[in-house]
Amino acid sequence: MSESLWGGGELDLDAYLARIKVTGDIRPDLATLRAVHRAHVAAFPFENLEILLGRPILLEIKALQDKMVARRRGGYCYEQNLLFAAALERIGFSFTGIGARVRMGSDKLRPVTHMALKVEADGGHWLCDVGFGGEGLLEPLPFHNGVRVRQGDWTFGIHPEGAEGSQEAGGSAGSAGSGEAGIRVLRSLHPDGWFDLYAFGPEERFPVDYVVMNHYTSTYPHSPFVSRPVVQQTGPDARWNLVGSVFSVARPDGSSDQHEVGAPELAELLAEKFRIELSEADAQTLARVCSAGS
Repeated sequence: MSESLWGGGELDLDAYLARIKVTGDIRPDLATLRAVHRAHVAAFPFENLEILLGRPILLEIKALQDKMVARRRGGYCYEQNLLFAAALERIGFSFTGIGARVRMGSDKLRPVTHMALKVEADGGHWLCDVGFGGEGLLEPLPFHNGVRVRQGDWTFGIHPEGAEGSQEAGGSAGSAGSGEAGIRVLRSLHPDGWFDLYAFGPEERFPVDYVVMNHYTSTYPHSPFVSRPVVQQTGPDARWNLVGSVFSVARPDGSSDQHEVGAPELAELLAEKFRIELSEADAQTLARVCSAGS
């Protein structure tokens, strides 16, 4: 297959689909987009462990396929969404890359360090993001200002920057909506109101842009991913998070349980809760790094 912008020509699509357990007819339509998005989120945990193990984050499709498909590991946003993008390209979808500023409830101005996708399907546009970790989407979200959609027991919305409070959906699902040239904010509905996840503008991003973002995120001393483990998985009714030495389970009603995890227990927890199987050498390295940082 000829060279492609997103690496779809290098992807073993059958192996990817088997890894995420998607079967049946695969075509560039909304039903396929939803099925692949949801299955990807369920199959791959969000994780930054390669950084802590002293290895670079490689974004070439062959490297992503080896790590995430063959070795059954997870990855963080660029790994997750670039593998997903390669699959979408191979299936035949049209889409563009997005760059976002993570907020997670903060009003601090942060750099553009997150990746998402704007995908065309069934005559509309959809925000797709399989790599946001703890508060990420389960499936595509209509790319429309004011939309409010329930996914499992979670509720998400897209709001134009500066909009106050919650907004009800308007227009048809999947339509481009108003304010196309402005900044949009992906939000999650918490028990006490809307919570900003990240903000994104209309500028189109390309794989080379994510290479630059990835270098910053994986090497900058103050990046949240270089000094502690961050491993997360979102399900329809719960979110599992390991951040540093704290493992927690969060629920849509705002309740959560958490407990400290000792460095020697990390490998067992990763296998039990996130299906991440580390080699003995990597488990020992991770325990040593986490003990030194505690």
